[in-house]
Amino acid sequence: MQDLWDRALDDLRGRLSPESFETWLEPVRYGGLEDDVMILRIPNKFFADWIQSHYLAPMLDAMREQAGTEPIPRTVKWEVDETLRDHVRAVRASEPPKPRRAPSARAARAVRAEPSATLGDGPSSPPPPPDLKPQYTFDSFVVGPSNQLAHAASVAAAAEPGTRFNPLFIYGGAGLGKTHLVNAIGHTLRQRDPNVRIRYVSAEQFTNEFISALQNNAMNEFHQRYRNECDALLMDDVQFLATRVQTQEAFFHTFNALYHLDTQIVVTSDVFPSQIDGLEERLVSRFQSGMVADVQAPELDTRVAILQKKAELEGLDLPADVALFIAEQVRTNVRDLEGMLLRITMKADLLGRPLDLDLARDSLHVVSPTQDTATTVEDVQRAVAAYFSLRVSDLKSGKRQRTVTFPRQLAMYLARQRVGSSYPELGERFGGKDHTTVMSACRKISKLVERGDEKTVDALRAVELKLGL
Repeated sequence: MQDLWDRALDDLRGRLSPESFETWLEPVRYGGLEDDVMILRIPNKFFADWIQSHYLAPMLDAMREQAGTEPIPRTVKWEVDETLRDHVRAVRASEPPKPRRAPSARAARAVRAEPSATLGDGPSSPPPPPDLKPQYTFDSFVVGPSNQLAHAASVAAAAEPGTRFNPLFIYGGAGLGKTHLVNAIGHTLRQRDPNVRIRYVSAEQFTNEFISALQNNAMNEFHQRYRNECDALLMDDVQFLATRVQTQEAFFHTFNALYHLDTQIVVTSDVFPSQIDGLEERLVSRFQSGMVADVQAPELDTRVAILQKKAELEGLDLPADVALFIAEQVRTNVRDLEGMLLRITMKADLLGRPLDLDLARDSLHVVSPTQDTATTVEDVQRAVAAYFSLRVSDLKSGKRQRTVTFPRQLAMYLARQRVGSSYPELGERFGGKDHTTVMSACRKISKLVERGDEKTVDALRAVELKLGL
């Protein structure tokens, strides 16, 4: 099995950027095999979180490709080995870079996986359905004025599924905790009944499964899975269904079938139901017939509490002044808050420095905790236009040349990630584009980033540096 792991790593070395491979995968060590479970040793828990979010799918696909007919384990278990921190800090500048080679066809098609992904039985095994994220529970959710209603409604829906809060519609910007609450509901239901059948999917996955069922004449199996074998339906990003008439029709009938059986339905979106352009009125009516709750950007006290909770869960010693400083600077969403904590912690590990205020200031590229670092969509547009020697009006235009479309997509992605604007709002800010155009642009750039595309990563770094992010 050690040999298989080494071959898979060699495959990944050839298709990831040297920086990505050396930072995240080179420190990982094969730790053995126990009862069909492969153990991987990592320097700290942040490595496990980051690899699961960004590199697990390509890693698993590379192992399938290299295994051939060789039996492979079904799951991965992470073990923290603090002795590997010295390896992370080691200077490898003297090592000549290894030549990159083209990825295998299967590996090149790898997509991002959820933390619970499994290895499967062989190359032909379909990927498992996404499961609940273990870290997203009610206990780990920090409650504040910005999310109090959504949290209370989620707790009630989990305690009494299919009753007062059915359906439950949670909406708000990216990275504010919608997915956390949905997962927490699922965990609570599963704790009460380990045999409960939970369908936790994104609207995009639901759409893909529906299309596949149509193409393969398998609608009976599709209906069986979503209607007869479902005790709770949890769906993220329902706005993806907008303008997809056939999929909306399928979801409408699925919704009705589940609702009449008192099956709990929870959906999330980035906007209020009636603000989803292209969503049929009958679905809007269904969503608004239940409980609708929003999550907003957390205020300062909640941001500090979120950082402290994350540090507690990760076993970090986070000084109070550092937590306050980060919270004062990062005002967008929970994802950015935790991402900044990750960035500072990794920098402390890599440089062997203490996690203090000086390191935090250095990491955020600011000199004072009172400096205003709020970024707007217009700031992003100007910075991207300047980097690519374009005018802001070009980004807002309908021009389809590659020299314009790529910068436009990059600007949409950055505005979504850093400002937290909704897809419809960004569509308006970029010349009245449809929100599905913005969604597609964000997904495209996200995939390029995950693949380590050098042009994309370099552009993002340059623009973020210009913006002081």
